[in-house]
Amino acid sequence: MNQPLWSLSGQRALVTGGTKGIGEAIVRQFLDLGASVFIVARDNELLQQQLGNYQQQGHTVDGIAADVSQPGEAIRIIEAVRSGGNTLDIVVNNAGTNIRKPTAEYSGADYDHVVNTNLRSAYELTQAAYPLLKASGNAKVIMVSSVSGLTHTSSGSLYGMTKAALLQLTRNLAVEWAPDGIRVNAVAPWYITTPLASPVLNNPEKREGILKRTPMNRIGDAEEVASVVSFLSMPASGYVTGQTISVDGGLLAWGF
Repeated sequence: MNQPLWSLSGQRALVTGGTKGIGEAIVRQFLDLGASVFIVARDNELLQQQLGNYQQQGHTVDGIAADVSQPGEAIRIIEAVRSGGNTLDIVVNNAGTNIRKPTAEYSGADYDHVVNTNLRSAYELTQAAYPLLKASGNAKVIMVSSVSGLTHTSSGSLYGMTKAALLQLTRNLAVEWAPDGIRVNAVAPWYITTPLASPVLNNPEKREGILKRTPMNRIGDAEEVASVVSFLSMPASGYVTGQTISVDGGLLAWGF
């Protein structure tokens, strides 16, 4: 390999949901590892603020305000990425949401919102990015899924099924796109200290229940998920594709 194993120097990356939580941690690690990063986020004011901060630190960074759940946004995002070059080395599908309800209470609008944000957006953006990824010759796609895609976690059936679908999409694309030099992997976090998880983690009873089911007896940090994403994006993981790495403090390994 021509690249250092543990570096992202010279790599162009696209990260959705990149201004908060796990996405923000991924962006910061990518920049520190030498990548240039294109950030997608809904909140334009926050996006511009963070872009300015990164640029002041000497990083190469750009971005666009977009709601990835909306039809047509994937094409607009990739057109913006293409304006900076005709290759793309890394795509991280991190944007996600949840509505916690019993299945019988979900509305059609709830279904559309969760499925379009968590699943359709990742599918359409990755599909639209394919020509740029193929042109890289050594590209990586990482899906930010969840342990809810592997087991029941009381996070709601819509969330669980979309996260499970991301894992199957990961396996399919890993095989289909391997001849194009594109590796596709996923990470499956448990509860991580993020804005999305705060309504649950701020409930003392629910937090206690989560800790009791977690062998490491603590909540994960966004940097710990970002580190796995960074590894899957590096030459060091060059023979890893079609895999899901759980970042869960031992949750899935704990039986009785």
